[in-house]
Amino acid sequence: MPKNRKRKEQAEADHNPKLPTKTTPKDPYPNHARPTREECVSVRDDLLALHGFPKEFAKYREQRLSSQASNGHDNDVSSEPLDEKESVLDGLVRTLLSQNTTESNSLKAFASLKSAFPTWEEVLAADSQSLESAIRCGGLAKTKASCIKNMLSCLLEKKEKLCLEYLRDLSVDEIKAELSHFKGIGPKTVACVLMFQLQQDDFPVDTHVYEIAKAMAWVPVGADRNKTYLHLNQWIPDELKFDLNCLLYTHGKLCRKCIKKGGSTGKQQEKESEDSNSCPLLRYCK
Repeated sequence: MPKNRKRKEQAEADHNPKLPTKTTPKDPYPNHARPTREECVSVRDDLLALHGFPKEFAKYREQRLSSQASNGHDNDVSSEPLDEKESVLDGLVRTLLSQNTTESNSLKAFASLKSAFPTWEEVLAADSQSLESAIRCGGLAKTKASCIKNMLSCLLEKKEKLCLEYLRDLSVDEIKAELSHFKGIGPKTVACVLMFQLQQDDFPVDTHVYEIAKAMAWVPVGADRNKTYLHLNQWIPDELKFDLNCLLYTHGKLCRKCIKKGGSTGKQQEKESEDSNSCPLLRYCK
């Protein structure tokens, strides 16, 4: 009986393109039927026309297209050789260092870490004070150093080597379960690793994406970041997640008009129309 019900629900979802194609047991707002596929496509196209595709994410996009092509999908893939893939462990630590700091400072912290300790074995063997000094420019050095040491220690104990490449062979749910065992590794960090290093379809929610999603009413008023992550991952189509996430993140760094103008009235609406050419998202904010 449960199997028949599940088949019926999947058939209904396939028949109605406005419904998410996944089951939504984890969606905190199942009755908030936004964003629609049409909205996602429109926002992506508007931001792509405004910014172009962000250069900082171009190599990951090429890797995704190459991976899809190798799996039999028909995509236009550049004939130029791709950069060597970043290791999963490198990506995880780099993302961890990006928490609560600027992109510039996090990049400096990761470069400083790799310069001081070229291998992860050296990082694990280093004393805490030396490790903190190496990443201090990224902020929260004590907390991040402790998290890195703990994660490496647990990984070595569990797998007997400091490597996370085995995650490439696991499902999304299995990857989330594996990474959630490490103290200090939260949903956003896991989602970033899934999207960038593992070429999986996930939608990280950082501050920029969160604020824009609220301004466009893609989540109910009062939604926190974790619930926003759960909801958006159910409603944004998988094939749109990567480009849309990169574009929203980039737009959030460059423009604050859509967030500040969300819900404006009167004279502010007049100003919105004047700014519409510089911020296409204003027309989505209510």
